[in-house]
Amino acid sequence: QVRLDESGGGLVQAGGSLKLSCAASGRSIVPYSMGWFRQAPGKEREFVAAISRSGLSTPYADSVKGRFTISRENTKNTMYLQMITLKPEDTAVYFCAASTRSLSSTPEEYNAWGQGTQVTVSS
Repeated sequence: QVRLDESGGGLVQAGGSLKLSCAASGRSIVPYSMGWFRQAPGKEREFVAAISRSGLSTPYADSVKGRFTISRENTKNTMYLQMITLKPEDTAVYFCAASTRSLSSTPEEYNAWGQGTQVTVSS
């Protein structure tokens, strides 16, 4: 089973930027589709972005399109989420996830999860 570890979260002002990293260990991420999800207090976990095994397909949630960019670097066994023009409503714990199934926006399709990293955007 692949193990995932997120980093890069923090406190930023509205309009600012952050780059999250998801470092994998235990297994190569090459066979996995990967995704980012987030969960705000009192809300369900929601899809943010995903990236196919090849990196060629990258669906996004409508709320982050044009502001967030997902990428992966298989040689470093790492996935990233570049976030710009952050808004207070982006405040949440961000989780990375890996799936042996096809690319999906559904949390239940993912087999492995990280512990999450907090992103807080102040107004």
